[in-house]
Amino acid sequence: MKAPTPGTTDSPMPMTRLPTGPTGLGTSSLRLGPLVEPSLTVPVAEPSPPSSSQYIEGLYCPPAVRDDRVLADEVNARLVEWAEKEVDLYPDADLRDALVGFDAGRSVVLCHPDAPDVDHLMAAARLLAAENAVDDYFCEAEYGGTANRRGAALAVAQSAIDPAHNTLRYEADWRAGVASHPALRSMRSAMEYFDALATPAQSHRFRHDIANLYLGYNAEGDCITQHRTPAVWEYLVQRQFNSFRPCLTLTDSVGGYELPAHLFAEPAVQRAVALSSNASTICNDLYSLRKEQASGRFHYSLPTAIAAEEDCSIEDAFQLAIEVHNDIVHRFEEQAAELAATGGPLMARFMAGLSNWLGGNHEWHAGNVGTRYATSP
Repeated sequence: MKAPTPGTTDSPMPMTRLPTGPTGLGTSSLRLGPLVEPSLTVPVAEPSPPSSSQYIEGLYCPPAVRDDRVLADEVNARLVEWAEKEVDLYPDADLRDALVGFDAGRSVVLCHPDAPDVDHLMAAARLLAAENAVDDYFCEAEYGGTANRRGAALAVAQSAIDPAHNTLRYEADWRAGVASHPALRSMRSAMEYFDALATPAQSHRFRHDIANLYLGYNAEGDCITQHRTPAVWEYLVQRQFNSFRPCLTLTDSVGGYELPAHLFAEPAVQRAVALSSNASTICNDLYSLRKEQASGRFHYSLPTAIAAEEDCSIEDAFQLAIEVHNDIVHRFEEQAAELAATGGPLMARFMAGLSNWLGGNHEWHAGNVGTRYATSP
């Protein structure tokens, strides 16, 4: 791993640190408005999206706080170095190019504007790359994933971050099994880096969220195997598990502080987390619909589930899906504003972090229109 860039720290920050606004790399020009504002649009300064961004008309989302191409490139360079030298994540050159093209660096820079240094951003970037590797290798047929082995493979993938505890002989066999596969190596390594800056409660939270993610992967795999489009309500249940939630709930860890476990477990906080996760994932559904349609394989998403249930065109279903997305974002903002106003400064910052993630995720998708995503079906 490269040495930290000037101005960064070598060791994790105290988890109680609470700056009054974005203080991480690339945020010096930003000033922060009150965190208790109902809109939860954290920065007062207007964001400056890249000229290539193309937005879905009518899609409502908080604005991105920071978009720093230089910092994103630094994260990408370190991520590739880790993938190649430490975990041999994608031995095939084409797969390596896919990792670079994914632009995980810009994603984490957009989604975590209060990260105190590059090391904290790298923790998020490694986990993001590793999660995508598990999806690629174990769920995507083009990379060797098969439906009849998905559940077993994902159980082993979970053990890469939630270690097996057996006899010495079988623990040794398990270690060898994890070391033998690039996706498993990457999850194990990424988790080790994350553990170094997170508290035990934050690491446990992430493990729980990943187990739920894999449950969602299995639900999706069942429907794809059967070529069955679920009812809209069932699809939304699946998406609450098969979502970006593990990335969103890192917001305090990557920000260098901790929302205590007893507060994170409060039902109102869990509702805010679920709503923000659901909205960010439906955003992906909308931007990726055309790409999935062009693939020629069976797929389903919120627009296709609505089209099947309402017996309407995909264009009309797309508009209805936008309405669902926007309603969920508004519900999140109402819940988050209430928590930010009554839950204290740590709660306010965590809610702002979820809002930042929503805005950053949307900006990342809009910036990839034409290369990866589209704005219409």
